[in-house]
Amino acid sequence: MSVNENVNASAALDTFDWDAFENDLDLYGGASKEEISKQYDQTLSNIQSGEVLEGTVIGITKREVVVNIGYKSEGVISINEFRYNPDLAIGEKVEVYVENAEDKKGQLVLSHKKARQLRSWDRVNEALEKDEIIKGYIKCRTKGGMIVDVFGIEAFLPGSQIDVKPIRDYDIYVNKTMEFKVVKINQEFRNVVVSHKALIEAELEQQKKDIISKLEKGQVLEGTVKNITSYGVFIDLGGVDGLIHITDLSWGRVNHPEEIVHLDEKLNVVILDFDDSKKRIALGLKQLTPHPWDALDPNLKVGDTVKGKVVVMADYGAFIEIAPGVEGLIHVSEMSWSQHLRSAQEFMKVGDEVEAVILTLDREERKMSLGIKQLTKDPWEDIETKYAVGTKHMAKVRNFSNFGVFVEIEEGVDGLIHISDLSWTKKIKHPAEFTSKGAEIEVIVLEIDKENRRLSLGHKQLEENPWDVFETVFTVGSVHQGTVAEISDKGYIVNLEQGVEGFVPVRQLVKEDGTPIAVGDVFDLTVTEFAKGTKRITLSNVVANKNEEEEEGKKEQSTQKAVKKLNSSIEKTTLGDISGLAELKAQMEGKTE
Repeated sequence: MSVNENVNASAALDTFDWDAFENDLDLYGGASKEEISKQYDQTLSNIQSGEVLEGTVIGITKREVVVNIGYKSEGVISINEFRYNPDLAIGEKVEVYVENAEDKKGQLVLSHKKARQLRSWDRVNEALEKDEIIKGYIKCRTKGGMIVDVFGIEAFLPGSQIDVKPIRDYDIYVNKTMEFKVVKINQEFRNVVVSHKALIEAELEQQKKDIISKLEKGQVLEGTVKNITSYGVFIDLGGVDGLIHITDLSWGRVNHPEEIVHLDEKLNVVILDFDDSKKRIALGLKQLTPHPWDALDPNLKVGDTVKGKVVVMADYGAFIEIAPGVEGLIHVSEMSWSQHLRSAQEFMKVGDEVEAVILTLDREERKMSLGIKQLTKDPWEDIETKYAVGTKHMAKVRNFSNFGVFVEIEEGVDGLIHISDLSWTKKIKHPAEFTSKGAEIEVIVLEIDKENRRLSLGHKQLEENPWDVFETVFTVGSVHQGTVAEISDKGYIVNLEQGVEGFVPVRQLVKEDGTPIAVGDVFDLTVTEFAKGTKRITLSNVVANKNEEEEEGKKEQSTQKAVKKLNSSIEKTTLGDISGLAELKAQMEGKTE
């Protein structure tokens, strides 16, 4: 320190008023300490416990929020009470409830939560009345929606009111603060319903009007997949929804739209049509790509062989996709050379890879018919050689009719065995008496009808005609033993020897004792008629009895004539004859002795 500085410091100490310093005089501009203290107290708010005041956030930490309400000390509030407002910032005005002006530590005790609760009901009603936009904190999920903290009140947010589009994941909204409108209040139960959708609907409505006013058929727009159903896809065009029908998703077959698009996917669509009010908008996706028929190989023609995949089955046929969007129909009649009525499902199923021949091709109508039987040889081309008349074959019984049996020798080669060609001897009323469906039967080819693709077949012709032999056995007048097998109003069917049947008219069969005739009765029968052409033998036991009576009558007449003749002889006998007889008698008596 210099000499001059020491001199000045000494002078200041000499002139300092130590009395004024000890009495706090002149420290505050000449005012007393009490006056200054009084003025300071006037700058602070006079608060009481239980009051709701507005304060200013002056500090934020991870755990606490410091609020200044103009009191001599600031209040500290847990940050959990501001969880509904994650954007809270320093300088923001908040409502607080004074729980205690000064605790044991001299600290001001405030609560933001209680302040909100005290005024919450009034604020909620005011928000509904003024259509005010308010903030709320989504606390958790609940059945059908979410629970939202609004001014400290738990309000209900229905799932349908979260957004204009369907919500698939509710959990992403939990612990979020969003803006809402109060849409309904139940005063009696103090239930509050809020909506976020209502906030964006007004804005979307204006966007919707702008979009609709500019819509034109053929216009291409970008949209977002909003919803997928079994019949189509709903596309959000920016506030306006349109529908892509399942048939307009792809040129190829689509079983379900999910095969083509996914939720929230963005894609370009073309406007196909809309109604006058433009509330229903039909969209297309496949129309943005060339039709597959236009890209079909120009060299493809009838008779060519193609490969494809079965995409649709029906009883009448199968649709084969030979290229994406290009299909041909194989009718069931073109699946086999057989003429039997069958279902297409017997030949193939969806997903099968098949090879087929093009039968018809119409590029303008975009239609194609196919066949698979053409890949194999038509069995009727060489029918006269393979199944010549007189040749024997095994066949499978397919069906019956009253007049015969339909059989199949091989796939596509059918024939008919007439009922009269089943057996030489049996009288068959219906073919089911002779064989059964699915059974194997041996046949011989009798006739070929190539034009109508039919064979006339026989079974009995496999054996020689026994009626040639029967003609020599069952001659008219011959007697045979017969057993009654069947009884009808007209007569009796009887079984004769050698397995042949005969017929006895009802008046030509009687019992000696007059009792009724029963099945199993045995008679001696006389053949009255033998018809080789119709294979019919007619018999009778009445004729046999009559013949016996005639024989007896003839014998009796013969005896009577002999007796009469003898008597006549006796009358004409002479005495000499008598003596001769006597002598003869004596001789006979002597021999007897």
